[in-house]
Amino acid sequence: MVLRVQGGRFKGTVLQTPPDATFRPTSARRRQAVFDILRAHLDGFEGVRFADVFAGTGAVGIEALSEGVAHVIFIENDPTAAGLIRRNVAGLDLGRQVTLLRNDATRLGTATAPVEVAFLDPPYGQNLAERALCRLVEGRWLTADAVVLVELGKADPFDPPPGLAIERTHTHGAGRLVRLGLVT
Repeated sequence: MVLRVQGGRFKGTVLQTPPDATFRPTSARRRQAVFDILRAHLDGFEGVRFADVFAGTGAVGIEALSEGVAHVIFIENDPTAAGLIRRNVAGLDLGRQVTLLRNDATRLGTATAPVEVAFLDPPYGQNLAERALCRLVEGRWLTADAVVLVELGKADPFDPPPGLAIERTHTHGAGRLVRLGLVT
């Protein structure tokens, strides 16, 4: 599978992917939809802190950096995926704009600084989104006006945890993007 950055300053750059089907990178079409949604809800990407949760290859976070976000926190527990993120980030000389946390997203601690955008792409069918979202809320990972997007399988059940509300669901192929916001 060839995985390319779709837009911004790194457009066309080929990212490293796993040699097998260990995990499912977010497709180019879905990444485009993510950034279309974000553009509609943000006044640009300058100064934005972005969390790429269940980051896999890091393609979504790297796309965010390519579009101009200030900093990306990659949260990934799998050692193979974390290695891919390290190599993809190093190949673009992005080290200073990146934090890689090798953590279970369902067991995150308290954030050192909140993010304006959180993108979660948990493995389909494992009901991990709700638990990770609980940790993001409880650990104060999100600014009051944060945009939260969760990629889910079309048939995956989903109930937002306390503190978050669904603002809109966008269906794309075999999956869907759920946009959430903090309840104030």
